[in-house]
Amino acid sequence: MTTDTQSQRAEPGPVRRIVDSVFSLLATRIELIGIELAEEKDRLLGVLFLGLAATMLAGMALLTLTALIAITFWDTYRWQALAGITAIYAIAAIICGWKVRQGLRNAPLVFQATLNEFEKDRELFRKH
Repeated sequence: MTTDTQSQRAEPGPVRRIVDSVFSLLATRIELIGIELAEEKDRLLGVLFLGLAATMLAGMALLTLTALIAITFWDTYRWQALAGITAIYAIAAIICGWKVRQGLRNAPLVFQATLNEFEKDRELFRKH
């Protein structure tokens, strides 16, 4: 009698196997979410650092260019030169803002790979 009880406990039933499979799938998907989060964090930090460096260097270059143009035209066309530089900066700022807006609108979905895997899992469970 004890041998029968032990053999029944040794073999998991079909419900137990299904539950184990579901938990295994969930663990895999959660791990995938973690990997995607780490990749997105690294990507964002890299882009942020390069963006800040580019902004700082561009600001220094524009400041120097503005001073150079103002000094060059100081005796003849000082306010026209400064107005022209201001207009160029304003147009460049508008173009940059427009590109940023487009980049945010066209950004890929975060966790797209995880969502695709969940969809595959859902289809697999619907078939069975």
